Amino acid sequence: MLRLGIVGLPNVGKSTLFNALTSSKAAAAENYPFCTVEPNVGVVEVPDPRLEKLNEVVKPKRKIPAVVEFVDIAGLVKGASQGEGLGNQFLSHIREVDAVVHVIRCFEDPDVVHVMGPVDPVRDHDVITSELALADLAVVERRLDKTRKSARAGDKEAQQELVLLERVVQELNAGRGAREAGENTDAIKFLRTLGLLTAKPILYAANVNEDDLATGGSGGKWIEKLRVAVQSHHEEAEIVSFSAKFEAELGELTGEERREYLASAGVSEPGLDRLIHAGYRLLGLQTFFTVGENEVRAWTMHRGDTAFAAAGEIHSDFQRGFIRAETVGYNEFVKAGSYKVAREQGLVRSEGRDYVVKDGDILLFRFNV
Repeated sequence: MLRLGIVGLPNVGKSTLFNALTSSKAAAAENYPFCTVEPNVGVVEVPDPRLEKLNEVVKPKRKIPAVVEFVDIAGLVKGASQGEGLGNQFLSHIREVDAVVHVIRCFEDPDVVHVMGPVDPVRDHDVITSELALADLAVVERRLDKTRKSARAGDKEAQQELVLLERVVQELNAGRGAREAGENTDAIKFLRTLGLLTAKPILYAANVNEDDLATGGSGGKWIEKLRVAVQSHHEEAEIVSFSAKFEAELGELTGEERREYLASAGVSEPGLDRLIHAGYRLLGLQTFFTVGENEVRAWTMHRGDTAFAAAGEIHSDFQRGFIRAETVGYNEFVKAGSYKVAREQGLVRSEGRDYVVKDGDILLFRFNV
């Protein structure tokens, strides 16, 4: 399950966004800093019209979507890495997520005070990035002491690690992220094993006024400045614009009223959908389906992974006793209407454990334990 941590300065719209995403009031969205004392966790369905269509075609007893877990982490402030505000206890919560969603305020509202004064998305970006970098610096420097000793003793692996860690220190001292020091996938994976906050993938959620959703408005200008700031840190992170206030109001609606409200704002899908889809792109995730009389279900896996890996997502027994995966593409299945007809039409393929699963594949695993 994908786990996204929502971070940002106080009063930028984090908890309002969390409440809207989870359609709950679990996170206190009061107009004062540190209203979130423990990390709030909400599990949200992954929107996928293909699952709805499969449910319509197959008519099973139940439909089970893939889910994303959002963790709303209390607002950080300048000095958090040294214990300011609510300090390190909240930095520790970020270490447990797959990726970070950094919410940045891109709207003016005299009724909602900003903890640092005037609205300035670039400053906010730099403050949070610097605090995470400072927290990571302490971790890396402790690791460096041990690595240097091993490297001096002739340990070849430690010598390679030392080069990487020294490069990380340079990036962190410059207020940038450890991920910028990872020259390849293996290096980045290693940095993440250290629990480095700035080694985690990141995407930005720009909180704009409702009127700016379709037109950009002043929010669009701030987003462009934010994009320049992000690129100056050598990051190629996606920026998703949303309005926390709009999402909160949208969460109260269903059916045609919901569709009309989206249309009135000039947007085709909620911020929830765009954030989740961005998270999937960020982490290289995709969806496969299992279909039967009892249930149709969506599963999440990494792009490029095999049928053997997909079997393990369902159950270890499927993987241990793997024989084959009977596979059919989503569009072919929908046209056929069932596995039976798809087989009769020669659309179902028998794939081995090394088959690379495609997004939208429908899989039926044969196994023997």
